[in-house]
Amino acid sequence: MKLVIIKYNAGNIQSVLYALERIGVEAVVTDDAAEIRSADKVIFPGVGEASTAMDYLRERGLDTLIRGLRQPVLGICLGMQLMCSYSEENDTECLGIFEEKVKKFKPATDSERGSVAGGSGESAFKVPQIGWNTIYDLKTPLFTGVMENSYCYFVHGYYAALGRHTMATTDYVQPYSSALQKDNFYGVQFHPEKSAQTGETILKNFIAL
Repeated sequence: MKLVIIKYNAGNIQSVLYALERIGVEAVVTDDAAEIRSADKVIFPGVGEASTAMDYLRERGLDTLIRGLRQPVLGICLGMQLMCSYSEENDTECLGIFEEKVKKFKPATDSERGSVAGGSGESAFKVPQIGWNTIYDLKTPLFTGVMENSYCYFVHGYYAALGRHTMATTDYVQPYSSALQKDNFYGVQFHPEKSAQTGETILKNFIAL
């Protein structure tokens, strides 16, 4: 099996490689179109900013390439967000694979929630969300063997809204899509490569698709 990780100007590729090595899977990191097309499975990771990432993809024709892939594709974190239709992060048109839109977390302050006088005026929710949170309403083969309300590791200030492609939900400020799926395209907002046994199971499930 040939597994390719798409190389572009967004980080966290090395941690994905290490996670795959732990489950005995080797991957090729490349931005070469022929290499990507010939892969059995493709991972589209990313940590960074939406507009500069999309500019990079368009300049190299990777946006059209990714939309046209027919093998299983897994977007991680920013990778998933870029597969959505639009991101509020610098008013960015994205790949449009999923129709859901990416929005910025806007937690209400104590005063906006009608807190008693003397409140701090600060939100209980810190943005970005950094740390462990649960995933629930799991609806895709990616989550075979994963229990409802399992914990995964998140780092993000923007979220994909709930929609018809939502395959897992997480609550932070409000419910949002922690996983999406349409046809051969899968996306997770959390980092499976940093999510202990749950993340390992999800990566193995993707490899087995």
